[in-house]
Amino acid sequence: MIEDSKAPLNRSLATFKPKTIISFEVEKEEIREWKDEWKELRKQGELFDPDKNPEIQIPKLPYKFYYRFLDEEDRESRMMIEDWEIGALYWKCFKSAEGIEAEALEKVREKYELEFLKEKDIYLFLGSTKEWHMRRAKNPFVIIGVFYPKKETQFSLF
Repeated sequence: MIEDSKAPLNRSLATFKPKTIISFEVEKEEIREWKDEWKELRKQGELFDPDKNPEIQIPKLPYKFYYRFLDEEDRESRMMIEDWEIGALYWKCFKSAEGIEAEALEKVREKYELEFLKEKDIYLFLGSTKEWHMRRAKNPFVIIGVFYPKKETQFSLF
């Protein structure tokens, strides 16, 4: 997959099924506000609808989320989860925890670690960012989505 991200194929999207997910990890963000240039981009409004007001500034997630896993060849990797769903879950949990970050993180952990890993069959949608893809990073991919269908138990016919 990483070889396919290089020329001539330059693939930047993939679906990946880890052999084993080892852990769900959380890191506190050092910078808890958007960069000034990103704030300015959000103020530009819509190109095709100039009368539309610019979007309300979405707060920056104060944490980064990762899965650590093994592939089919038992190579260990750690990838950041850049999925909008985990961000939305964090803010929903933050609100229900009445602004207590530790409680919100515990609820996110319950979902992505306990519930998903015990009850779901995890597939990861991977994508590369232009910056890391063009730099030919060792691994340019991040998790852009987590697909988690219910685990199917197959019974023996004999």
